[in-house]
Amino acid sequence: MAYSIKLSEKKEYIILAIEGEFTGKDMLQYIMEAHALGRKKNINSFLVDVTKARNIDSVLGNYEFAHTDIINLPGINPRARVAALVSPDDHSHDFIETVLINTGQPIKLCRDLDTAEKYLFKK
Repeated sequence: MAYSIKLSEKKEYIILAIEGEFTGKDMLQYIMEAHALGRKKNINSFLVDVTKARNIDSVLGNYEFAHTDIINLPGINPRARVAALVSPDDHSHDFIETVLINTGQPIKLCRDLDTAEKYLFKK
């Protein structure tokens, strides 16, 4: 699995792009790195581009990620707004969106960049 973290072209949000198969446990380090860059640049919006990635975690793994792992992760910005950009035909991320929302974490799955950017900057 490969990943990259960078600023958007207009420096308005952080982009975490992932390629390959992953689980929630795999994501923890990448999320910490993205949030560290967000703190450094004073940015609270994050685009997680998983258009070339597939969530292969189990139902229990996704549940633990949302209810335990991400909540206990140091350095996570509680005011962060997260849009996950997914491929139109990929539904491997649907359940994690549901459990994250159920724990009060602001995330939205988006099937195109325009929708993702609108969500990130919605007041």
